[in-house]
Amino acid sequence: MSAVSARGGRAAVGVGAGISSTGADVQRTVLPNGLTVLSDNVPGVRSVAFGAWVRAATLHERAEKMGISHMLEHMVFKGTKRRSAKDISLALETLGGSLDAYTAREHTSYQARVLDEHIRDAADVIGDLVFNPVFRAADLKLERKVVIEEIAMVDDTPDDLVFEVHNEKLFGDNGYGYRILGTRETVGSFTIGDLDELHAAAYRPGNVVVAAAGSIDHDQLLNILGETGWLDVPAGSIDFAAPPPVFQSPSYTHVERAGAQTQLVFGSEAPAHGDERRYAFCLISMLLGGGMSSRLFQHVREELGLAYAVHTFSSFYSRAGMHGVYVGTSPESADEAAGAVIAELARIAIDGVPADELVAAKQQLKGQITLSLETPSARMYRAAGLELYEEPFRSLDEMLSLVDAIDEQTVSEVCSSCFQPSGQTVVSLGPAPLTIL
Repeated sequence: MSAVSARGGRAAVGVGAGISSTGADVQRTVLPNGLTVLSDNVPGVRSVAFGAWVRAATLHERAEKMGISHMLEHMVFKGTKRRSAKDISLALETLGGSLDAYTAREHTSYQARVLDEHIRDAADVIGDLVFNPVFRAADLKLERKVVIEEIAMVDDTPDDLVFEVHNEKLFGDNGYGYRILGTRETVGSFTIGDLDELHAAAYRPGNVVVAAAGSIDHDQLLNILGETGWLDVPAGSIDFAAPPPVFQSPSYTHVERAGAQTQLVFGSEAPAHGDERRYAFCLISMLLGGGMSSRLFQHVREELGLAYAVHTFSSFYSRAGMHGVYVGTSPESADEAAGAVIAELARIAIDGVPADELVAAKQQLKGQITLSLETPSARMYRAAGLELYEEPFRSLDEMLSLVDAIDEQTVSEVCSSCFQPSGQTVVSLGPAPLTIL
């Protein structure tokens, strides 16, 4: 208790020296040690979503260390200076909360969802994981097996593996094309020294963004961070800016694999996260393959009966974006399904979106955006995204206005630049290659 009280005392001074700003719903403070804190108070809920984002992940890895960020994410759960692995697993679950983490291409994230009365516990546990892990050789030996099993699970799941191969073919041999999990060879080579080196460089306050949303106010959050030691971590950061993307020329690749289905993925470049055309792109992608009413679902599944699953997907990074179409079909129908996808891509690339369909699509997209911000977790992600992608805060009404402002010319330009069949990188995984390409 005395150590906690002492930290709380120092925190009061540190918070006062921070730089704060407000963006309507979201408040932001940069603390003296470089930690950036954002909060979004959500009335009428009894829970808080709390997360920390480290600005280092797959994009920043060397080829021979591919997967090290993901391994580090696993290893922090093996124990800290104050908690064993079991202590970590029990800390929030016994309170009815949850604790999770993930590694993406541009950042690594640790998150909790708890009742508002337990937010201090969540901040304490995640701060401990992020700043105070203890890396032991025996733990690495065991966790290496776990991650290799995770890799094997992807390799044995065709509709996961086809996306890995497609990403490699689209981006090539650079961080955008690397596998987040790494390979058996790279994972097998990691040492405690590798983990220590990455943690010392990346897991510093200046490289971390904290976001919370739900039943919490900003001053309360800052005080809790002070009480749980976040302000005691020495300042420091290294520039982990995303490298420029390198897109490969459109190509077709087949991966031979026995099975009852052929997996198909089409994809190409899309706008980056901060590109003003992103809202128009999301609208077009939704129309093409975003649900049961989409063109691809209606044509490929409902009219032709060629697939159970067919949909579009996209990823927006700070300096690049990618999108695509996935369809799983029988080997006998693979060429017909591929032809149907190509026809729909050509149709939208050439004809764009008719005015009446554009009006209906705007209404659909606005509904999706509104519903997507109904939970504390979604609001937490929005708050963090403002900092991670250096975007201005926009209220819900402002976001909906951006959708209303999407014009036919922008839609036409995005359709012709992103959805041309000739610009697609295509991967098939199944018993036989396509003959239509």
